[in-house]
Amino acid sequence: MSIAIIYAPVFVRQFRKLEKNLQDEVVKKIELFKDMNNHEALNVYKLNGRFKKSYGFWIDHKNRIVFDWISGNEAALLMVGDHDIYKKRR
Repeated sequence: MSIAIIYAPVFVRQFRKLEKNLQDEVVKKIELFKDMNNHEALNVYKLNGRFKKSYGFWIDHKNRIVFDWISGNEAALLMVGDHDIYKKRR
């Protein structure tokens, strides 16, 4: 099953600020994320605290993508970056 992706404006702004090689890795991970069969390999996990309604997955050891499920086959990518993204307001 393929997942449709919506990009939040904050996600787009954060993505544009990433280094080119990290942007390339983000694009690869999003393509993997679109197939539910890859979610275990991406370490998709439920967040907690003020992000308790959101989920995340790894880009690399330091960087993450935060997203919300809109429906069973649609997700909104909210934020991208290192662990500091959890400190920022949406």
